[in-house]
Amino acid sequence: MMEDGVSIMERFYDIGTAYFSMEFALENDMHTYAGGLGVLAADMMRGCADLEIGIAGVSLLVKKGYFFQTIDAQGVQHEKEDRWNPHEFLTPLNAEVSVTIEDRQVRITPWLYGVKGVTGFEVPVIFLDTDNEANSPFERSLSYYLYKDDDRFRCAQEIVLGVGGVRMLEALGFVSDLRYHMNEGHSAFLVAELMRKFGDAADPAREVRNRCIFTTHTPVPAGHDKFSTKMVQNMFPSMPEEIQKSMGSVCNMTELALNHSAFVNGVAGSHTETTSTMFPGHDIESITNGIHTSYWVCPSMDELFGRYVKSWRKDFFNLRYIAGVSCKEIMEAHRAAKERMIAWLFGHQKVNLNPDVFTIGYARRITPYKRADMLFSDMQRLKSIAQQYRGLQILYSGIAHPADREGKRQIEYVHDAMKALRPHVRTCYIEDYDLQIAGMMVSGCDLWLNTPRPPQEASGTSGMKAAANGVPQLSVLDGWWNEGHIENITGWSIGKRYDENERASHAEELEDMYGKLEHTILPLYYNNPEQWARIMRNCISINGSFFNTHRMVRQYVVNAYFTHITEKIETTEPVLQEIR
Repeated sequence: MMEDGVSIMERFYDIGTAYFSMEFALENDMHTYAGGLGVLAADMMRGCADLEIGIAGVSLLVKKGYFFQTIDAQGVQHEKEDRWNPHEFLTPLNAEVSVTIEDRQVRITPWLYGVKGVTGFEVPVIFLDTDNEANSPFERSLSYYLYKDDDRFRCAQEIVLGVGGVRMLEALGFVSDLRYHMNEGHSAFLVAELMRKFGDAADPAREVRNRCIFTTHTPVPAGHDKFSTKMVQNMFPSMPEEIQKSMGSVCNMTELALNHSAFVNGVAGSHTETTSTMFPGHDIESITNGIHTSYWVCPSMDELFGRYVKSWRKDFFNLRYIAGVSCKEIMEAHRAAKERMIAWLFGHQKVNLNPDVFTIGYARRITPYKRADMLFSDMQRLKSIAQQYRGLQILYSGIAHPADREGKRQIEYVHDAMKALRPHVRTCYIEDYDLQIAGMMVSGCDLWLNTPRPPQEASGTSGMKAAANGVPQLSVLDGWWNEGHIENITGWSIGKRYDENERASHAEELEDMYGKLEHTILPLYYNNPEQWARIMRNCISINGSFFNTHRMVRQYVVNAYFTHITEKIETTEPVLQEIR
């Protein structure tokens, strides 16, 4: 049933910030996400709802999803449409705006998803839909696919998100003094719409800049969208001349956002350092990512936390009190999560794993710099490690972008390596990585593995999810792990902290990884379970209590959202009223 856009939005009050993201991973079967960016965006909304922060998410509706992954007997990834029904999750709203793309009016209608927090406070996420009969087939298809490998298509989508998103917020009644938070550069065209909106101001550029916040997530140059200026001028004829002149021959969406934002941040300390070298001349702050802990904690850990820390869902920092829980109970809760994961694997993949055997988990987007193949560099060493102790099991999951040939080759390599390791090592590559699979793996595995090539990790929140479930990490010192790693206390490092003047070689990293598995990690797991459980407990009380959205959201409010309004308001009380 369609609701009136303005009246239904009245239940959302004191909206002070609009959070723009190309994807939101709000529900497993709501295919509006591809990976980590969408997971972070959804967790941001959940954290804001818990803390009663007035925020509205803005995104694109994609009815055919990213893609559904299958892997054949040769390890080759195949993609097919991942259709879902928006009516099962969203409420269509009776509102409409339009944007001009290539001199045509593209009509956009909104859908609503409400994110409810622990106190019942709710924040809206608005999805923009171009799939209606008034639009051309090309324009309708902008609401079909996520991250299609076509510059014209993606540029059009980003006009809809940035320009259409600002107009839709106004159409729905969000007319207060909004801040506009761009989660990556996909929505950066919103600065052009804001320039038009504040065109009568004494200094439009300053007005826009004071309202914009930009978070960048990727230290890899290929991850920053770039379009030819000529194509942008053709597709976006109303682009303000001032912005067009600043582009040069290429429109870099990250630079567009950087140049028009008063607050810019990376998502971990090391990532911020890398971003500052990529984009010199910009003042880039650091707010390390966090996870929405209560969403990602498995049922058995949830029950354990609730038994000892009654208020943990209202303030994740209270997980520090888990330091007083017995190791025996930590081990029992993890054992239940592991058995739950193993039962699911047998039911869905016909893979029979042993809950008594040490299990390594690895799951993320498969692309060359993440080095999914690193663990399998020395097959004999892995077999030897498994034989020295009481066995070894390895679980992998992850998808490669359809256009990423090297990423697809890595999946084939891992698939072949896993077959070669059997029966010495039990292995499984789980198809079509999604939120459900992620939740089971980060709680059910015994060790979380992360092997990116430094300094190319942004943050890496899967390791945070593992930590919140008591699962230690073995990782290259990059992203959040530079901040969360304490050797033999919260997990283990691979190699040393990245230094461009003294880089660890791949061979040195391999030896460190295998050496720690063989001489430290597996002996500890099998021979000293009490000490292993202490490390699990440390993961929760030290890292779980800090690397979460409650801390992250507070940092955004104080450092970004709050600072913007204090430039205009002299007293603090109205500021707090607007934020809450």
